[in-house]
Amino acid sequence: MPMRPEAFLDHIQERGEYRTREEAARVARVVLALLGAHLVGTVRAQLAARLPETYALILLNPLQAAEPLSPDRFVRVTAAWIGGATEKTALWDVGAVLSTVAAAAGDALLSEVLLQLPPGFDLLFGHPQPT
Repeated sequence: MPMRPEAFLDHIQERGEYRTREEAARVARVVLALLGAHLVGTVRAQLAARLPETYALILLNPLQAAEPLSPDRFVRVTAAWIGGATEKTALWDVGAVLSTVAAAAGDALLSEVLLQLPPGFDLLFGHPQPT
């Protein structure tokens, strides 16, 4: 069952301490577009199925990534796409969105998502994995 759009954005707005839901939505679109470029196949489809339709479509039609981005580069690219963002604010933005995605995904699916991502993304999702 996908998370309702209002609940999804409220969660991001609360986690990111954004003033408006629109700000939360803007950040969510950028982070999900970048995340979608890193995921493939059934894992991406299953994750999309847990998100509100608008955001599922962004995840399924991502920006093209020439190569998988390390967590640091993912944050840097996010900063470049969000007007006025710095690396520090982008790290905050990424955390707000990905922790919400993690909550929507559940532990089993999140583990599969993390297997498709470069090491260190577990921290961006707020779910450090034992090494």
